[in-house]
Amino acid sequence: MAFTARSVASPRVINIHDLRRLAKRRLPRVVFDYLDGGAEDEFTLRENCRVFEDVTFRPRYAVAMPKCDLRTRVLGADLAFPAILAPVGYSRLMHPAGELAAASAAGSAGLIYTLSTISAHKLENVRAASTGPVWYQLYIVGGREVAEAGIERAQRAGFSALVVTIDTPVAGLRERDPRNGMKELLGGSILSKLPFLPQMFAHPGWLASFLLDGAVPQLENIVIPGEGPMPLMDVTAALAKAFVTWEDFRWLRKIWTGPILVKGVLTGDDARRAVDEGAAAIIVSNHGGRQLDGAPATLRALPEVVSAVDGQAEILMDGGIRRSSDIVKALCLGARAVLIGRAYAYGLAAAGHAGVNRALEILSADVERTLLLIGCPSVSALNASYVNMPKEW
Repeated sequence: MAFTARSVASPRVINIHDLRRLAKRRLPRVVFDYLDGGAEDEFTLRENCRVFEDVTFRPRYAVAMPKCDLRTRVLGADLAFPAILAPVGYSRLMHPAGELAAASAAGSAGLIYTLSTISAHKLENVRAASTGPVWYQLYIVGGREVAEAGIERAQRAGFSALVVTIDTPVAGLRERDPRNGMKELLGGSILSKLPFLPQMFAHPGWLASFLLDGAVPQLENIVIPGEGPMPLMDVTAALAKAFVTWEDFRWLRKIWTGPILVKGVLTGDDARRAVDEGAAAIIVSNHGGRQLDGAPATLRALPEVVSAVDGQAEILMDGGIRRSSDIVKALCLGARAVLIGRAYAYGLAAAGHAGVNRALEILSADVERTLLLIGCPSVSALNASYVNMPKEW
């Protein structure tokens, strides 16, 4: 079944959970579970969402506010509301428009889009699809020479910041993927694919668009000298030789002239090291619960990082954002803005560009509603006085 803008309009879709439900209907299990799942027992995945329940609001009532100012600035860029589209790998498997649709929707909404290295649309086309700022998220897949070529392309194309992910010494054990046949979908023989074909045929709309798009795409932004774009591979193989160390930042600062963000920070020690290595911003992140199961929820780690950085770099956070109240709570605890991944990717999987638009529309409207309900006139006025949080935080 093909979903359109009409199919994601209210009242059919009124929140992000509704988009998740539509994405699950449209995608085969292997693709949906890649998007939806986490590592091992998925404790961290669940805790990322649940931890917001530990923080409650302290509203201020009888305050006259005809409207709220949702705008904020991140690394000099003006955002219509405090959200950034996080890098989501394999987006083209979710919808043929993939990264192009997400970047276009972000630009139309006045937001930043972040392109993953593990992407199947050329970065130049992604940059052109957005009217707003676009960041490039780096994995050193294929080695330094290949990474340098991708970074140089991103600079020429007009990407404004480089996001360096540090939490992937190996890929987390995302148990849904091998059970569902992700490796077989992306490669291998016809014989190896046979056990997983029924789930594909159960979703004819997705299968038709997948085949019309040329089936398994290439990684257009990882170009191997003398060979061309790297074939799409499962995440374990992709990340096997993509580990970043602190020593790599000296190399990166020589070849990237813009701001560098460090993504994957969960402790004050790593936050201070990132600042020492020249990070303009830090993203408090546990990779959406997809790497180390048992890592702290990002909202729980946020206060320690904010305290350690002490204003020396901008602080962003991702993980578990499904509601506008989640965004507001993260800002109250010190984040400048949040990155959203699954929240918009469910929309992409459900209805392409229209689905991403709907996700951003929902979050923007609900951030304003939340500010009005707590009696806060603007995003910039949010602080810890608007929330109650556990004393041990």
